[in-house]
Amino acid sequence: MATATPPNVPPPPPANQTQKVSEIIATFRPARRFRASDSKTSVTSLDFDDTGELAIVARDDDTLQIYNCKEGKHAKELKSQKYGVHLARFSHNAANVLYASTKVDGTSSLPYPSPILIPPDTIRYLSTHDNSYLRYFKGHTDTVTCISVCPASDSFISSSRDNTVRIWDLRSSNFQGLLRLHAPYLAAYDPSASVIAIASPPTHTVLLYDMRNYDKPPFATFDLLALEQRFLGSQGGDWNRLEFSNDGKSLVIGTTGAGHFVLDAFSGEINHFCRRKGGHSGRLAAGIATPNHNTNAGNGAAVLGQGDICISPDGQYVIGGSGEDGLLVWDITKSPTSNNVLDPVETLPGNGRAAVVGYNPRTNLLATADREFFFWQPDPDLMM
Repeated sequence: MATATPPNVPPPPPANQTQKVSEIIATFRPARRFRASDSKTSVTSLDFDDTGELAIVARDDDTLQIYNCKEGKHAKELKSQKYGVHLARFSHNAANVLYASTKVDGTSSLPYPSPILIPPDTIRYLSTHDNSYLRYFKGHTDTVTCISVCPASDSFISSSRDNTVRIWDLRSSNFQGLLRLHAPYLAAYDPSASVIAIASPPTHTVLLYDMRNYDKPPFATFDLLALEQRFLGSQGGDWNRLEFSNDGKSLVIGTTGAGHFVLDAFSGEINHFCRRKGGHSGRLAAGIATPNHNTNAGNGAAVLGQGDICISPDGQYVIGGSGEDGLLVWDITKSPTSNNVLDPVETLPGNGRAAVVGYNPRTNLLATADREFFFWQPDPDLMM
């Protein structure tokens, strides 16, 4: 169960949604805290539905937790003890979610003529209404590292340690497209759904494909090796996030190193390196192997994540965590400096690290998680 714990002061009312993010970004503070019954449990992924009414998190205790953002309440718990859960994503129907397995799978529960063995690393399509599986997406033969839902249709892409990216339609169990690439651990749609970006951290490259001709060579390739050497230095850093801004102008690559890259989405040139001095949140990056798919932090293993940054809906800010408490905010609409280093414009105080971060697409609400889950809202007292 996830229990809500009120902060020291009553939660503020939702901010007026006509307010610009720039008017309130400095005033965000934790307003609701949700604790797991086991203090060793960690959140590994976070997503919001299209309406912004619901949030879903996957935890390494093999449960999905759904929260009502409008009411600031825990809504439902769904268990997946047999298969494990990670990378939970809402479809465009908020009652149905996708997620990746983290354990060796078992026998199908769907009404086939006879039981069939579901291979490991299957993606599951779940009805949250009655906790029943609508479909299995089989094909990957190693850990699924990323799931990205198409913004314009009932399709999604998945990437895996099996060196493939697969394109799926929610109405069919069979993949609709397949790309064989080296270590394509991260993938993302652009806002128009006409382009997909695929990142291969070991090769330091990002490939851009035209969705109408995804079986053709990429129309652009961004090589980040020189940028990694320049900004991450000898300490390096693995890639853990790939995301387009909603205006389509920026492509952000999150890392476990000293900061994150903000690229021009058209040219691949660097605009900013979002520097953080407190280190990263400690989560595993995409594609990093975990022995026997064991992700439970209570067993001493490193914890999975989905990257500890997000982009605000207006495309102005990158918001992320660090090795310290609270959140960092970078204004990526600023003109690039001569050395392309961008320091945070705000440091938002919080309780604990923000290892997973998300900005609600419809309301001025942030969500962060490590072992506890928080809703953040603008504090009206700070806006006076």
